[in-house]
Amino acid sequence: METSLTRTWRLAHPVGLGRMLLGRRRGPGDPTYRLEGVGERARHWRGLRTPEGAAALVLHQDPDGTVHGEAWGPGARWAFDSVPGLLGQHDDPTGFTPDHPVLADAARVVGEVRVGAGGLVMEALVPAVIEQKVTGQEAFAGFRRLVQRYGERAPGPHERLFVQPDPERLRTIPSWEWLRLPVDPARSRAVVTAARVADSLERTIGLPGDEVERRLTSLPGIGVWTAAEVRQRAHGDADAVSFGDYHVAKDVGWAITGEPWDDGELAAFLEPYRPHRNRVVTLLLLAGARRPRHGPRMAPRTHLPR
Repeated sequence: METSLTRTWRLAHPVGLGRMLLGRRRGPGDPTYRLEGVGERARHWRGLRTPEGAAALVLHQDPDGTVHGEAWGPGARWAFDSVPGLLGQHDDPTGFTPDHPVLADAARVVGEVRVGAGGLVMEALVPAVIEQKVTGQEAFAGFRRLVQRYGERAPGPHERLFVQPDPERLRTIPSWEWLRLPVDPARSRAVVTAARVADSLERTIGLPGDEVERRLTSLPGIGVWTAAEVRQRAHGDADAVSFGDYHVAKDVGWAITGEPWDDGELAAFLEPYRPHRNRVVTLLLLAGARRPRHGPRMAPRTHLPR
């Protein structure tokens, strides 16, 4: 059996493991994220492609907040070193004052919000591109099929845990195979283009958010929404807002005024909270800011081959 490494973290800034990690799962069938158990004692398995190679990482938490981890593969040490950032320990909420009454109420319910940084750009970018302008159902299915067909099984004992395909493999997937996932040509071209410059994208970790956005959006097919999704998950950017999202502006507007907003109204409300605009959105969503879903849903497209 493959040898594993183990480590324990006593967090300087206590956080709930589920709150910090579950937002990284791309649907319940995500092959790179497996969940065992429920609640605070659940075990969170992640398949990672680190700069040092593939890794499997499993984390669980004691009632006192202590986090325990076990990792396998050539990237195991890198995976362990990434855990504090992943759990928001490097995030700095200094200067964030939830002074609006709705924000103050949310803060009393949710507590302090910390933004985690995964440290892997392509890990965040590939599923974000696949999620562009399609339903969640279609996006999650496309990402699941991509990983299962072209990724690899993660190191370690979990037989159903996978690692995303590496950039070289992404660059060689034929156009007709992308359509079978199904991922249309606009999105597949964006993934392939990013894969060609993957090394330079990974070097954006640690750069200011505006510069990260500039570099990401200089690539064809990568807009401000996709860049924000990457900045949030890979860079732990507390100011990156997913403008252009189908739900975010509407949900925040509903929470604040009882009416859905557009992106312009959302931007105006968030402007005084720089550099914590994403922290505001995250706080409200964690507090349950979801408008009633009584309207018609976006229908999955049916014209692509399966």
